Amino acid sequence: MTSDLHLQQFHPTQKRVDRILDPDHPLCRADVVWMLELIKKKVADEDPALMDLSQPRLLQNFHFFAEAAMSLVHRRHYSNQEADRLREWLRQAAHGLYVDNPRERNR
Repeated sequence: MTSDLHLQQFHPTQKRVDRILDPDHPLCRADVVWMLELIKKKVADEDPALMDLSQPRLLQNFHFFAEAAMSLVHRRHYSNQEADRLREWLRQAAHGLYVDNPRERNR
């Protein structure tokens, strides 16, 4: 599994996830939509990584997914603080699907 995580860091999808979740990356609406679509696809495809999550954690993932989605409905532009909050919602919504700490991938 460690080798799978190590290889995953070079995958284009993982690179984009890393970039979107990077606090130094300017977050745009297209990034948020892309990330929400990715999570939606993982759930629809019944990604095995989701099976390892507890029901309370799955509910948390859904909560954060909904927060991020609703933020798109209500706002057009984000301040830095709002972008940070949105980025954290995306990180939590994708919990269990991706390793979001590059240092953890090399273990």
